Amino acid sequence: MAGSSQELQELINAVVIPETWFFRDREAFTMLARHARAHKPAQPIRILSLPCSTGEEAYSVAMAMFDAGFEAHEFKIDGVDVSSRNIATAERAIYGRNSFRGSHLEFKDRYFEATEGGLRPVAGVLKQVRFMVGNLFGSHAPFGQEVYDILLCRNLLIYFNRELQDRALICLKDLLAKDGLLLVGPAEAALPRVHGFISAEWPLAFAFLKSEPVKTTAPKVSAALPVRTPSPKVNKSEPLRPFRPTIGNEGRGQAPAKPLAHASESLIAVERIANAGRVKEAQEVALAHLKEFGPSAEIFYLLGLVQDADGSAPEAAQSYRKALYLAPNHREALVHLALLLIKQGDHNGAEALAGRLGRVQKRSGS
Repeated sequence: MAGSSQELQELINAVVIPETWFFRDREAFTMLARHARAHKPAQPIRILSLPCSTGEEAYSVAMAMFDAGFEAHEFKIDGVDVSSRNIATAERAIYGRNSFRGSHLEFKDRYFEATEGGLRPVAGVLKQVRFMVGNLFGSHAPFGQEVYDILLCRNLLIYFNRELQDRALICLKDLLAKDGLLLVGPAEAALPRVHGFISAEWPLAFAFLKSEPVKTTAPKVSAALPVRTPSPKVNKSEPLRPFRPTIGNEGRGQAPAKPLAHASESLIAVERIANAGRVKEAQEVALAHLKEFGPSAEIFYLLGLVQDADGSAPEAAQSYRKALYLAPNHREALVHLALLLIKQGDHNGAEALAGRLGRVQKRSGS
């Protein structure tokens, strides 16, 4: 986004900043902790969250590492973001209900304490994270000569055109240790492979290794994999969980032609293929799902994600719009379509979607 206007930056902030919460895409944190155990070096494990936004991701990493049995001296976390406003919020570290989503919130009792204005991570978690203002494309001043064992760069690459994506991945590769782990966002899963990264083959983690992987025991993706089908209320308050089927009664004509369990398993299969970076194959399987089970907001949204990752912007925009026709309050589709319009230079269209997203958030109380 080099050379973007301040107005465009504010638009991006309006779209993206509300979409962060603790343990977003939980499997990424499970994979992160397992990788850390398998590659445990003599020195502290170095972890980078970039962009760290308002701090939820970096603090989630600290909690995941403690849950995995690591001691405080065994790891350190840097959180870097271009926004000084975000960094100030992260350092203040007081969070409201919008930062706690989903049904697995047991970590709140272990790692948070009540304070005026919300909940604050306990001192042990806060001490593990160092926050800095920084830009991936500037000098590496905020990083110094640091090389990281684990790097979370989730939902940053989707802002960029292909040239900037390539440039970003080169920078990220330089920041990673030779056996380092890179975690990206759902719509970015096809990009690391182009630069020699290897899929970690961990469902729903969107994780890639810089070199040949060390064998770990990953869960099998099968009918036994638990699938949470949230109620319409929960679905509206849990954005950007793109591969959790939410075929419910809030869309128009979304009833599947086959049993829900079968449709859910099919969606998981599409996700697994996309997560491995095989976006062409994922598109084919998504289209087969559409033919077999009929239209739903989730399959059109998922199809849009893989088309977007494949560089097929017009097709992706059409799929996102179909998802929004079936489920007008589909926050994930609103966000990704807005980001796509920003990349295409349609700032008015993106601004309209950002306003629509704000109204959805206000109605849902998040």
